[in-house]
Amino acid sequence: MTEAAGARARLGGVAAVADQGLSSLGSIALLVLVARRSPAESFAVFSLAYVVFTVLLGLVAAYVGQPLVLVRDPVARRQAAGDALAATAAVALALGAAAVAAGLAVGGGTAHTFAALGAVLVVLLTVEVARYAFAAAREPHLALAVDATKVAVLVAVLALVPTPTPAAAVLAWGAAYVPALVVALALLARRVARPRRPFAALVARDHLGRRFATEFAVGNGSSQLTVLGLGTFGTPAAVGALRGASTVFGPLNVLLTASTSFGPPYVGRLVGARARVRAAARLGGALAVVAGLWGLTVQLLPASVGRQVLGDTWQHAHALFPATTAQYVAMALGSAGILALRVVAPRATLAIQVVFSATTVVLVVAGYLVGGVLGAAWGLALGSALKAVALWVRAARLRGSALPDDLAAPTDRDGTAPRAATVGAASSASDQRRI
Repeated sequence: MTEAAGARARLGGVAAVADQGLSSLGSIALLVLVARRSPAESFAVFSLAYVVFTVLLGLVAAYVGQPLVLVRDPVARRQAAGDALAATAAVALALGAAAVAAGLAVGGGTAHTFAALGAVLVVLLTVEVARYAFAAAREPHLALAVDATKVAVLVAVLALVPTPTPAAAVLAWGAAYVPALVVALALLARRVARPRRPFAALVARDHLGRRFATEFAVGNGSSQLTVLGLGTFGTPAAVGALRGASTVFGPLNVLLTASTSFGPPYVGRLVGARARVRAAARLGGALAVVAGLWGLTVQLLPASVGRQVLGDTWQHAHALFPATTAQYVAMALGSAGILALRVVAPRATLAIQVVFSATTVVLVVAGYLVGGVLGAAWGLALGSALKAVALWVRAARLRGSALPDDLAAPTDRDGTAPRAATVGAASSASDQRRI
């Protein structure tokens, strides 16, 4: 790599991290503004809709977005990006129409909130997939510009909605994203190809999105759905309190996401599994310290300051901060464990995600039955801790392995994965297949 190319890569990395931070800031601003201007009960209902959206977004990002950024050929990337945007819009329109019809048929505040989510779903999901299209085009600075538009308009629109109902807050959220979507599509017009067969690669048997979506579903998605279940079978206030607590810890999500998304290229440059695992461990220790200090800081905030952040929800969320701090410390260590395995044995994470995500679901439900929402919060923390331990036990076993690194599945021209190389494949074949 030339010096100029290296400089461009570093600037691209900075822009990508900044974009991730700004996107997370937008999510935090959304939740804070709605919480401050809504009664606790209304924010709890809004939180139910927000949890559903985060699950849908995670699945779309895993199935469509992550394979998109791995496509190597420039021409194929343009086509894949155009197909991905078209497929996302089509699926979002279908899901949104179903949500609107069901919400209006059922009636009631919660149902109307989900109907509102359905009405704006195509805007919310398409603008998020556009971020992956910019990443595929190797122009993350344009995604940063789109997210800046999104956050600025979002803050302005929500500030003008006085004490919104949950449905009105969702509609305002969607309306605020429209200018960002217009900007994104205008910038992408010359950077993506017209969609030809938007679903062809997505339904292929070996499409990488299936693996990525499975990992999301058994990891993040299962915990989100468990929280949603607490609101359905328990009380919506439980979801509001848990969402409020996680909102306060939102800035840490930027660091955790950046570590697993942008860490592999840097850690992967180190020679040998032992050096890579050590580097990931040092990063995990640093992230855990930051998480602990952040938790201590928010725990000591005066109630008057807290109410400025979360409104009436603060008093419910504040009681959960010790458990949420423990959860984020464990998540920091777990994220570093995932990073270690990504650069040593990428296929080793799925089984751990399945087993310990199911364990977390059981612990959250059991905690809620025993100790209410506080018990559920501690269940999340314990589940995260057990997953982190399992990841690092696996990483430690692989640290001194003399076997070649497990091959990360690359993508060929249509976004699907070629056949995996065997362990004994020649090094030249391995180099060609390695991401």
